[in-house]
Amino acid sequence: MMGAIPAFLLRHSVSVEAYEGEGPFGTVYAAAVDVRCFRDDKRRLVRGKDGSEVTSETTLYMRLDETCPVGSRVTLDGGTGNERVSTVITASRRDGGGLPTPDHLEVTLT
Repeated sequence: MMGAIPAFLLRHSVSVEAYEGEGPFGTVYAAAVDVRCFRDDKRRLVRGKDGSEVTSETTLYMRLDETCPVGSRVTLDGGTGNERVSTVITASRRDGGGLPTPDHLEVTLT
């Protein structure tokens, strides 16, 4: 049985500031957390939470137990001097419900 996404695929690291809502001074994010993931830099068209078509530049595949809600801020390439801050467009749970699939969280970014 497969279960979680295999650790050997989690070759990348990103910094995630989970979206917590709106406050009196603007958007509120949780403290940054480093997350291991598999990163796919491929442009594709996805539907945002309001149904509009949005261009995604990057898709991340991470463990199903990670927290990365829509609206979260994600920093890619941390520590290389070439950082890019993106916003989560969609976060989809891919859970096989006990079937032998690589369960994971699929996150599309701006």
